[in-house]
Amino acid sequence: QISFTHLHRTNSHTQPEIAGRDDTTCLIDQLEIKVKLTTPGRQRSVCTILLESFSVYRIGASLWGPLKELWETVDGAVLRRQPESVHLLDLQLKKHKPHFLSLFKNPPKSAEQREKVRKASTEGIAIQGQQGSRLLPEQLLTEAFILSDLFDIGELAALELLLAGEQQQPYFPGLTRGLVAVLLYWDGKLCMANSLRTLIQSRQGKTFTLDLSGELVALTTRFTDELMSQGLTKRILTLVSEISVTREFERLQKERGLGNEKHRKEVADLIKECRQALADSLFSWTCQSPLSKDDTLALIGHLETVTAQADGSLDSVSLALVMALLYCLDVSFIEQGTEDRDGKFVLMVLAVCVCSAQSPDGQPTMEASGAAGRVSTGVGSVAENEALADQALLGDVFLFMKEGILGCESFSQEEFYIRRVHSLITDFLALMPMKVKQLRNRADEDARLVHMSLQMDSELPSSLRKDLDHLMILIGEFYSKDPFGLELGLEFWCPTESLQHSSLQGSYLGMALQRPPHKQVVLSKFVRQMGDLLPSTLYISYLRMLKGLANGPQCAHYCFSLLKTNGAAHSDNIQGVSGSPVSWEHFFHSLMLYHENLRRDLPNPDSAHYRHPPLRGITQREMEGLTSFLQLLTTIITWSENARLALCEHPQWTPAVVMLGLLQCSVPPVLKAELLHCLAAFGKSPEIAASLWQSLEYTQVKQNNVELNEIESSCEEYPLTRSFCHLISTLVEGSLPVNLGAGLRVPGFQPYLNFLRDSVFLPFPTRAYRRPAEKWEVADSVLEVFHKLLRDYEPQPSDFVQEIVELQGEQVPAHKPPGHSIMFHLLNDSPMLALCLSLLEEGVRQLDTYAPFPGKKHLQSAVLHCLCLLDLALQKEAVFMDLLRESQASLLVSPLEQLLQGVSPQTRRADHIVNIASSELCRLSLAVSDKLMAGFVECLDNEDAEEDVDSQKKVARIRHETQIHILNLLITSLELKAPNLALYLLGYEVKKPVSSTNLQDPGVLGCPRSCLHAILSRLQRGTEKRSGPALTQQAPHLAELCYQVIFNTLFKRGPISAVRDVSQLAGGFYVIYQLCACPDTSGPTMRYLRTSQDFLFSHLQHLPFILPSNQIAALSQMSWLMKTAAIELRVTSLNRQRSHTQRLVSLLLDDQPHAQHADGESGMEDETRSVSGFLHFDTVSKVRRKLLSVLDAIEFSQDMPELLQLDFFERTQIEQVISNCEHVNEQGHTVCNVKLLHRVLVAEVNALQGMAAIGQRPLLMEEVNSILQQVVERNRVRRSLSAKRHALQSWRSLVETLLTACPADLIPADERQLIIRDLLLDLHDKVSDHDAAGELMPIVAGAVFTLTAHLSQSVLSEQQQGVGLEASSGFASIANSALHLILRKLLDFILSTGGGYQRLRAHLYGSLLYYLQIAQKPEEPDTLQTAGKAMWERLTAPEDGFSKLQRENLAIIESYGKALMEVVCRDACDGHEISRMLAMAVLDRILSIDRQNQWLLYICNSGYLRSLVESLRQDDVALQSLLTPQPPLLKPLYIFESKMALLTRVAKTGQGAVELLRCGLVAQLMECQVFDMVPDSDAHRVMRDPSGFIPSPMDRYRQILLPTLRLFQVILTSTSINHQQGAAQVLQWLIVHADTIQSLLRCQELSMGALQELSLLTGIISKTALPGTKMSSHPELKAQSSFNVTSALCEPRVCANIMEYCQALLLQSSAQAQFSICLFSPSGSEPAGRDGARTDLSSTVPSMAYSRVPSLGLVLYLLKNSAADFFRFHQSHRQSLGKLQSLDQLPPEELKELCQGLVSGPGAVEKISSVQRSLLAKRRLVQLINNRAKLLALCSYVIETCLFVLWRHLEYYLLHCIPTDPKDSLLPGSTLYRSRRGLSLSRVSQQDLDLLKSDMAAGFGEALQRKLLEVEGLYSQVRSRYTFIQALVRRIRGLLRQPKS
Repeated sequence: QISFTHLHRTNSHTQPEIAGRDDTTCLIDQLEIKVKLTTPGRQRSVCTILLESFSVYRIGASLWGPLKELWETVDGAVLRRQPESVHLLDLQLKKHKPHFLSLFKNPPKSAEQREKVRKASTEGIAIQGQQGSRLLPEQLLTEAFILSDLFDIGELAALELLLAGEQQQPYFPGLTRGLVAVLLYWDGKLCMANSLRTLIQSRQGKTFTLDLSGELVALTTRFTDELMSQGLTKRILTLVSEISVTREFERLQKERGLGNEKHRKEVADLIKECRQALADSLFSWTCQSPLSKDDTLALIGHLETVTAQADGSLDSVSLALVMALLYCLDVSFIEQGTEDRDGKFVLMVLAVCVCSAQSPDGQPTMEASGAAGRVSTGVGSVAENEALADQALLGDVFLFMKEGILGCESFSQEEFYIRRVHSLITDFLALMPMKVKQLRNRADEDARLVHMSLQMDSELPSSLRKDLDHLMILIGEFYSKDPFGLELGLEFWCPTESLQHSSLQGSYLGMALQRPPHKQVVLSKFVRQMGDLLPSTLYISYLRMLKGLANGPQCAHYCFSLLKTNGAAHSDNIQGVSGSPVSWEHFFHSLMLYHENLRRDLPNPDSAHYRHPPLRGITQREMEGLTSFLQLLTTIITWSENARLALCEHPQWTPAVVMLGLLQCSVPPVLKAELLHCLAAFGKSPEIAASLWQSLEYTQVKQNNVELNEIESSCEEYPLTRSFCHLISTLVEGSLPVNLGAGLRVPGFQPYLNFLRDSVFLPFPTRAYRRPAEKWEVADSVLEVFHKLLRDYEPQPSDFVQEIVELQGEQVPAHKPPGHSIMFHLLNDSPMLALCLSLLEEGVRQLDTYAPFPGKKHLQSAVLHCLCLLDLALQKEAVFMDLLRESQASLLVSPLEQLLQGVSPQTRRADHIVNIASSELCRLSLAVSDKLMAGFVECLDNEDAEEDVDSQKKVARIRHETQIHILNLLITSLELKAPNLALYLLGYEVKKPVSSTNLQDPGVLGCPRSCLHAILSRLQRGTEKRSGPALTQQAPHLAELCYQVIFNTLFKRGPISAVRDVSQLAGGFYVIYQLCACPDTSGPTMRYLRTSQDFLFSHLQHLPFILPSNQIAALSQMSWLMKTAAIELRVTSLNRQRSHTQRLVSLLLDDQPHAQHADGESGMEDETRSVSGFLHFDTVSKVRRKLLSVLDAIEFSQDMPELLQLDFFERTQIEQVISNCEHVNEQGHTVCNVKLLHRVLVAEVNALQGMAAIGQRPLLMEEVNSILQQVVERNRVRRSLSAKRHALQSWRSLVETLLTACPADLIPADERQLIIRDLLLDLHDKVSDHDAAGELMPIVAGAVFTLTAHLSQSVLSEQQQGVGLEASSGFASIANSALHLILRKLLDFILSTGGGYQRLRAHLYGSLLYYLQIAQKPEEPDTLQTAGKAMWERLTAPEDGFSKLQRENLAIIESYGKALMEVVCRDACDGHEISRMLAMAVLDRILSIDRQNQWLLYICNSGYLRSLVESLRQDDVALQSLLTPQPPLLKPLYIFESKMALLTRVAKTGQGAVELLRCGLVAQLMECQVFDMVPDSDAHRVMRDPSGFIPSPMDRYRQILLPTLRLFQVILTSTSINHQQGAAQVLQWLIVHADTIQSLLRCQELSMGALQELSLLTGIISKTALPGTKMSSHPELKAQSSFNVTSALCEPRVCANIMEYCQALLLQSSAQAQFSICLFSPSGSEPAGRDGARTDLSSTVPSMAYSRVPSLGLVLYLLKNSAADFFRFHQSHRQSLGKLQSLDQLPPEELKELCQGLVSGPGAVEKISSVQRSLLAKRRLVQLINNRAKLLALCSYVIETCLFVLWRHLEYYLLHCIPTDPKDSLLPGSTLYRSRRGLSLSRVSQQDLDLLKSDMAAGFGEALQRKLLEVEGLYSQVRSRYTFIQALVRRIRGLLRQPKS
């Protein structure tokens, strides 16, 4: 049935209403109250829209919208029990009371309205909710007049209906607005009738209760009482008489108001449902309380006019009214009085039955109804009551009840009908025993008359009555159906002995001594007595009654016992002639006799097939008796397993053997069919099934069947074929014997399968059928067998190998399993596949007629089996084809998806898939029509679907599963390349690029209603109420998939992922990072959700979803929603849609109740607050942030299932079987396939042989059950953990997006810190709980890392802006106490993670580093003035915030003692690389703040430092491999750098440096060969990584060398004061690697790396030349003193190192000048290019061979350049300082330029906000200032050293040097030689000295001296070295001015 869920609630709100009438004022106040009640805390705009567009109607103002709204309210209040709905209901009932009083009355026509409507095309008409009047087209007005005449309604109401129809058109594709208006008209009426029925059902009464609140019941009772008092009954009866489908259709047909078949069916259904709802209203009333006398008589009067249908049954409306009358006269609820009185009541009831009974001429029997009327008024005596009963019997009351009441289809669908008729029958039998006795006597009399007339061959007497016959058949029919499982027939069975039966329940059944109720005793007696001395005429009726009463597990047991005891009394009489004819003994004895007789008459094979059975066969009467007996037997053994086993194992009766024997005899097919049905019932027990298979083989039933097929075909009836299929279907349910038929033929099931396929299935469409429905019954029964065979088939490699068996000495090929054969036929273009597909086509064609036809149910079932076969074939196809390929067998098969693309022979089109609309083949079916989309949409729109429902609501469950499958199809299809089916069904463009789609609301710009609209409308339902989206509560799994579909349209994986990557899914759900953005659909979808739906905001405000019953689904829903929200935040931030982002951010992060948003819309109030709270919200303090509430909803603890307790099975083997049955499902969970496991375990149990096994079977099955329950629980735990992980991951994504992607200024820094604090503390609290699941920890650790990083960043940026440093709260906006708490919880977290969580600790170490960074003092600009402060001033300065926090942090860290030290040190030395690096970084950071050196002592004493040092030699091999052109991995390099950084930190304290030397650090490094492997820089330039990520081999070498050199430099600095060993060891290292060092020093390259090498090497060499180091012992180093000066001039640091070295050598040689060594020759000529230009140094510096000594002119040159550099740097330093002080005034271009140095990427600066830009500029300026300050210090040092070296040399040359005579020189130039004084010069002539003096005097002129003194004034004096330069300048000047001696 089509239910009109697609007449949408949401759209009914905005139904157009023609204004201009006086109906808009009366209820506005009430409506405002209503809005307040329904929407506490909703946005103002929605409330206003409601008020503006909600029409307040007077009677008939509109015929659909408000009535729909009324039904919603009634449904919500009574059936869905929504909170706060009573007030709404009260308002609605007040508003609609006139509608109820004038039920179904239409607003009248009027000339005034007609005129107004007529002018609407020229003057326009005002429509409420729209400004001004609107002109309507003429066509619309014409239709409105037609509609007005058609339904006799007011013209304005007709016009509204049409406009509503136009608006609802998208919900009805293919219908015009007029046709939709017709549907709306009747839907409005139905809403009215349904509301009335529901209101009446909510009353309190005598029959049922809905458990509603007293307030609601009082309201509805009061309202309905008022309606009833004003003549509701008569109105209902009038309407039921007046409304008829035929009449309405005639009227509609005349005005062309009927559309296609579907529309006709929908209209007819609506009209029928209206009548039914009205009749049900009356029935519901009488169930609860009787009608008044007048109303009762009116009802009787109406029933007198009712006639039965053609088949004698009543229609469902009349049935409801009859039942209403029966309940009117029901007095069973009054306490039992005297029996006479009861009898009197029963008579009334029986009399009422006559009212409905038809007299032979078809007219109602008026006397009976008159009598009933008199009785109901209280007149009449006992005699009259008797007369009434007789009259009822004369009217064939029992026959009428069977045909008229039981014959109605709706009878068995209403439990209260069944209960009432049950009480009627039982009351009659119990309370009128005399009347029953009279009936039996009459029947006995009639039996004698019949017997006599048969004997005398005369005609039967005409006076025969069949009342008892009819009564028995009525009882049999009534109890044989039990749709609600009530087992009411139990009342007829009274246990004679104490039954110790486990399944028997009830007040009396288990108790031996308790007396059963009187009524039960009487009824039981009735059953027994009727069987005593049973006349033959009643035999069949009695058996049919027993068959009905045996329906149910307990009833069957009692019936079995009855038949057993009946036979026991007469067991001595073998012939059974005088024994009770109703006993097992009699039945089976007769069967055996029939078998004996008929076996002698087995047909002679030569005679004709079609001869009549011989005369001494079975008569018609006997056959009916046998059939009845077999049906009774089948019923009993179907329900009772004990009966089955007891009968089958009976040694004398052997029923199975006898029945199979009878099947071979010549008996009618109908009887054979019953025999087969009976055998099928026996076959339900696996023990019996096994023997049945063998018996079937021996009796060769299948061959007989071929023959019988001919007989059946000629009769055009096929009972035998159907029952044979049913038997096989039951037998294959258990298991197929592998060696079936062994010894007689080739073993296997193949002959049966061939028969079923070739003789039954393939010819079924072409056969003739006397009963059309039977065609589909045959198809259904045979397809069911195929389905079961294929379902249980798992392809095995052995199926593809041809095995040979020996049969009667011959080798013949063995049969394959039946499933294999079916697969083979389905994977070929076989007749079987063709027939399956044509059956689907036929099914679609038949069902498209929307008309009832014979066999519809079986056709649907057959089509379902076909679909299941195709589905199973598609599932098993991959494995099947893989095994086939591997086996190299000669079978040819095609993939089913290809076969389905073939052309249909019927339609000549490739439309198989359209018929299936199959989920597996979504990419192929783009040829689908709009009809397909409409079908999908209708399924999704269906609101009757329910998730967890009982068996009574099976249809709702199936509808729900259909919706689930559609959503899964969409999800699967979205993963495929566009265009695909999902995009089409969701309404995207498939012919143009998908991204060009412009999604619209349905109906706008001709946009059809797509699946996306359906999904959104399902999700949006209820979002405007406090309770949140309704779907999340009603169908959690469905809601989860809906959110997932929406998420997948925004984000999807690439096309490769169509085959799901199991490894990817094993980690849980589709994590956001594993998805790649889908640019096609994301844009249009987000735009549509944002603009048309306000989807995310309206859903996020209801987070968290709390579903105690289904926590997993709630978590999954929230996951998808949060992921989608994260995307939305990212997209709106990128597109700068600030207001959208702001709104979502405020919703998620605000802790203020009812915070007013920027756009004036108020936020959703928090779930936790009560109504009273919200009325006084001013007093309420802060509420919980939405993000924290969501985190609260994720439960971190997880209950684990207990271990299996097994008695029979071996635990290890069971665990093995369970793991074999595990697979990864669609959601990516590893779960156990419970069905497969069940099959495996049951097969194991069935395989057990012997009686002991059969006895143990129940216990074994119990244990199997417990194993399955355990596995289900395990699956649930896994799904639960996975859902929690997924939810937490999504939460983390959302938090990270909020903090990272959203504009920083949306959340102020102080608020940001408090938010992060709350999130961090909450996370830590949840994870520190000892029950927290370990699987969730990694995600938490990742979130903690991100949050701590953001906290650090936020505090630092706040510091830079200069806010909060001096604030009273402490260090920043976040108080110090909060920071300490965060640190403590972080350290607790680190300590709580055991050994297995090292990777997880990596995140926590990262967090700790970020945290410690907060207390790190930021870089301050060196203004060159700070040195002026006195030392005392610095010591007494108050402690700043950074130092205080650092001190407190250290105290907290130290409070954790050695436990923490141990964990960090262990991680630093061993384990995963990243964890090691981060642990070393943490150690480095803690050591840097640990003033007491406690950590250092621990590292040294516990051996971790030695371990680290000794690991350096092991790193050597890995490091050497890194220098190859293509390195394997760079991990060792990063580890080495981390180690060096940590060791350098240790070496920064004297104690640490000494400890490192003691551990043999330098010795370890000496043995490392990697330092000698300098790569060839030219060769590897070609090998550079184009991305620049992997450094070149030379760079990698430097990454190894430079940290080592820095470490040496630090060791030398730390140990220089009193330890010579440091310098000695480092010198040793230099000597070991001397060749490498020399080559590096002589390198001509001027790259940054080369200069760094040079700088560090020169620094080390200069430091090893400290006093006390025996330099003279290292001649190599003396050679190195002649550096490549070219490079030296390029870098102040290198110059400083060289000059320091020279100064050290001079000071080391002697304290007095005359004994000093000379390092420079006495030549004062400077290098060329004195203007200071450094264009090409190599050419301007004099080319001196390394063997020659550099001249003093070079020192002078260096001095001049340094002085020039000093002023250049000083100028730059001053400018930068000026910029820093006036940062606010800098022009934007300059700011941009400054930022460019810190931001990478083109156009990156433009994206930064202005605040951020000024922060970056400030940071850059501080960098520049400090860089210049360092350079100034270096220049100053170089100047001072140069002056000293110059002075020492000049003093020697000019005062102490004795010149030689140039004639002595034999060699040109001055020769160097070595003497006692080290590097000295000989044969310096007087001429040289004079030249030196004059050159120096010229070079060291006044200008230079002034400059030098200025340097001292500007820099040195500030740095407190007051007059060093001045003194040296004075001395040099004195030397140069000295007269010649």
